[in-house]
Order: sequence, then structure tokens, then C-alpha cells
Amino acid sequence: MSSGYQIYDQEGTYFLTFQVVDWVDIFSRKIYRDIAVDSLNFCARNKGLRVVAWAIMTNHVYVIFCAENNNLSDVIRDFKVHTAREILKQIESNTESRQVWKHMFFVLMP
Repeated sequence: MSSGYQIYDQEGTYFLTFQVVDWVDIFSRKIYRDIAVDSLNFCARNKGLRVVAWAIMTNHVYVIFCAENNNLSDVIRDFKVHTAREILKQIESNTESRQVWKHMFFVLMP
């Protein structure tokens, strides 16, 4: 991880942006937005994440976060990994019009 983007104060509140690979407009569909919101809610209920604010755009997510357990980096990692896995599962199982194209971006790209 680059030193410019590390969270040094695990007790702090941060404004963060999570960008989708190659700015693909994955969140233009409700099903994928719901996955992100469900992940936020899960982390808030079970991992001590305090969500101050959030906004989901078509290809990125804005959040203001802090963690009650002074482990913000860990919670962010878990949120991102879980959200990405669930979106990939949904792309694989859904009969989406852009399924092949999305699969090419998210699964086949290194």
C-alpha cells in the first residue's frame, strides 16, 4: 500500500472514495448498489464501523467512516473484499445484458 493512502490514525474519521476498476459503471444497477449498502450495514452492525455519511455514484462510492474498535483499516479491507466478492458472484449468476463485458473487466483482467 502506498504511504500516501495509509490510515495512520485508526481512531480518526476519514472521507474516502472507493473507485471501481477502470471506472466501470457497476452501480448503475440497483442490485449492485444494494450489495454495497448491505455491506455497509453489516460492518456497522458487526464490526464497529461508524458510517457518518455515504453516497453511491455509478462508478465510485464516497464515505465518511470511523471505527469504534480503532481498527478502521481492517474494517475497510473487510468491507471492500466482501463487497467485491458479492458483486462478482452476482455478475456470474445474473442474466445481465452486460455480463460478458463485466466479466471481462473484473475476472479476466490481471
